[in-house]
Amino acid sequence: MIQKSIQLPENKKIYFASDFHLGSPDEVESKIREHKIVSWLDHISVDAHSIYLLGDIFDFWFEYRHTIPKGFIRLQGKLAFLSDKGIEINFFTGNHDMWMFNYFNKELGVSIFREPIVLCCGPQKLIVGHGDGLGQGERLYKLLKAFFNSNICQWLFARLHPNLGIAIAKFWSKGSRKSNLDVVESFKGEDHEILFNWCKQQEQIGHHDYYIFGHRHLQLNLGVSENSRYINIGDWISGTTYAIYDGQSVGLNNFEL
Repeated sequence: MIQKSIQLPENKKIYFASDFHLGSPDEVESKIREHKIVSWLDHISVDAHSIYLLGDIFDFWFEYRHTIPKGFIRLQGKLAFLSDKGIEINFFTGNHDMWMFNYFNKELGVSIFREPIVLCCGPQKLIVGHGDGLGQGERLYKLLKAFFNSNICQWLFARLHPNLGIAIAKFWSKGSRKSNLDVVESFKGEDHEILFNWCKQQEQIGHHDYYIFGHRHLQLNLGVSENSRYINIGDWISGTTYAIYDGQSVGLNNFEL
């Protein structure tokens, strides 16, 4: 995994959020959610050293060479504004927005990551990522992900006219369990949480103080070992949840307008 060293100034914090699923289930509800997200970004900009968006920010995203999906301009403008102010913005691709290429980097100054990374802050280490495809099992999903991430799949999709390609992708995305707002995620128990067990395996390889992920649409704060915790941030469909790291510990919060 890529390692990234951070010197966190006094009174500055690192913020994490995930699973906004902008675009779902329709334009009206998505825009309401987008306004909340922009308000949250305004709120945290006062003391934010950096912001980590841990995937599935969009319910679907694909960058054609000269075209991007319509909408989400408020979020894009706010990210560009914060980046221009010197706040570091990091975007991890999720299973819904894996076709993120270089638009956000070139136009908004946002760094793109496709795999988990290790943040080193003083003596502490944090593994950060979206969380999909990690751990044992889910073979069919991993095969599909490998195919969607392949150059040939992306090349073929890019041959479709955007009107058709985006329509097909939105239909596919809405069929996903993550896009179905009637589905309520539930904790499966420590023995059956694939991502949590992946963290335990990683901890046996080398110590990390925190494992911070999205994907599960749940707020979880579980002990991986005596001095290590697994944090799952939750989503912005059923709530407005995020995590804060102050250089010492990670806490889970809910944003209220």
